[in-house]
Amino acid sequence: MRPLLVWTALSVVQSALALHIYFDSNEKRCFLEELASETIVEGHYRAFLYDEDSKNWKSEETMGIHVNVEELSTGHTVVNTRGPSDGRFTFTSHDAGDHKICLHSNITGGWLTTQVIKMYLDINVGTSKVDIDSDISHVTTIVTKLRDLNKKVTDIQREQRYMREVEAEFRDLSEATNSRAVWWSLVQILVLVGTAIWQMRHLRVSLIV
Repeated sequence: MRPLLVWTALSVVQSALALHIYFDSNEKRCFLEELASETIVEGHYRAFLYDEDSKNWKSEETMGIHVNVEELSTGHTVVNTRGPSDGRFTFTSHDAGDHKICLHSNITGGWLTTQVIKMYLDINVGTSKVDIDSDISHVTTIVTKLRDLNKKVTDIQREQRYMREVEAEFRDLSEATNSRAVWWSLVQILVLVGTAIWQMRHLRVSLIV
């Protein structure tokens, strides 16, 4: 009994798409993938033919897989290539929007009979293509900001050194002023003591006379 012609998505996790497809050899299977502009897409497929005699899936060396990718918004064909039954394809989207990815085999079968194909298809949608000019501009902006920051740090350090120098001069001036005030106080005390002694002697002499 032939297997049912079904197309089941095994998993869709973030930017990875794994498909398990059954179709007749004279059929073309297509699906849509919405992509951003300048996005890298990598695909890997493995196709097997169903053998009615052994009731098993077999790899056929003569079987080839044709891959066609079209941008629906512009009608531009991004990929149009033929590979083996186990192959890969890679392309970069030029414009944002839906992209139609089609695959079919080179095996057509007879007039009344067709062969059944089972295909495993893995598609990895990568990040947007690297914009070198934008990266250079971004790095230049960062370098400029770092240079300005270093200049500000240097100015702050210079200001701190100036403040320390002013503080040291003020401290020296304060210490010198305090020292002079102490000596002046001592001189005043000595003058007062000398004056008091002189007055006492003068008073004693006056009393004796």
